Amino acid sequence: MPRYMVERSFPDGLNIPLTEAGAQTCLGVVGRNAELGVTWVHSYVSEDKRKTFCVYDAPSPEAIRKAAERSELPVEKITKVAVLDPYFYR
Repeated sequence: MPRYMVERSFPDGLNIPLTEAGAQTCLGVVGRNAELGVTWVHSYVSEDKRKTFCVYDAPSPEAIRKAAERSELPVEKITKVAVLDPYFYR
């Protein structure tokens, strides 16, 4: 399955509370993604919470965009990526 980095911008900051409601918000995204074969691996959030960099496994960028629309999430840029780590050459 191809892997992608999805960049998102949140002008007012990303606000997911550390509560049951926040957990349910994330689980809702996971469920809607799964309907399209999209898996949210993890995300990085900027210190000011205005930008996220999310790692996804998905069949295509189009599937990611459709899943984002269903969850009302912005998509600024989708880049196909591969893993490179410091032990690659050993």
